[in-house]
Amino acid sequence: MGYAMEESAKHKITFYVLDRPNPLGGQTIEGPMLDRDRLNFVGYFPMPVRYAMTLGELARMFNAENKIGCDLHVIAMKGWRRSDWYEATGLLWVAPSPNLRSLNAALLYPGIEILQSADISVGRGTDTPFELLGAPWIHATQLADYLNSRFVPGVRFVPTRFTPRAGPHKDLLCQGIALIITDRASLHSMLMGLEIAAALAKLYPDKFDLQGTIALVGSAATIARLEKGDEPSVIVADWTEEIEAFKRIRAKYLLYP
Repeated sequence: MGYAMEESAKHKITFYVLDRPNPLGGQTIEGPMLDRDRLNFVGYFPMPVRYAMTLGELARMFNAENKIGCDLHVIAMKGWRRSDWYEATGLLWVAPSPNLRSLNAALLYPGIEILQSADISVGRGTDTPFELLGAPWIHATQLADYLNSRFVPGVRFVPTRFTPRAGPHKDLLCQGIALIITDRASLHSMLMGLEIAAALAKLYPDKFDLQGTIALVGSAATIARLEKGDEPSVIVADWTEEIEAFKRIRAKYLLYP
């Protein structure tokens, strides 16, 4: 969207955004800030992985903060509140991406997608992408037991086997975990993702390369701290200052209570 806005400004074309709900709501912000030297096609603006804004709000922020200067018109929603879960809208689920087939998958996605660039199957080519993960070298029960002993809020880990038909380890039998959301209000998907990454690095140091997650975590410092053995909960707590700074920028562009 940001790049399309840049082109519309260049060619003096009015840009309309028909706003729609953020499937994950508009309150929970998670993750490190994207490193500025890692801005790319899928990381347009330095912000956390989970930013709690609608497309219309993002467009307003991009236009002003990046000084795009396009003739932007956001057609705002009526009746949406930041605290609304998607079901509250009364709308049928429409997959924002072909592999995000449910709200549960969308809730887990911010923490699970960081692993897919590190040679881990995240369930692409199965019936439940982003609700399970694995690899041929993982021992399912060992990983599930270890993660459950960590008491990660809002989620339970169940050992499983699956054969993905796409993505890493295509057509190979994988062992891994299915992720069961037990309380979505207390689920912090980025903390969950760091806990899983730390577990894989601890249990399978010769197979799992934490450096492979940098592309989608977007923060070299976060991965360096995991490699050093810092506790995921401490790393997450240390994001607070930069998240608060982002909130101050974000507040100027919010459209909904």
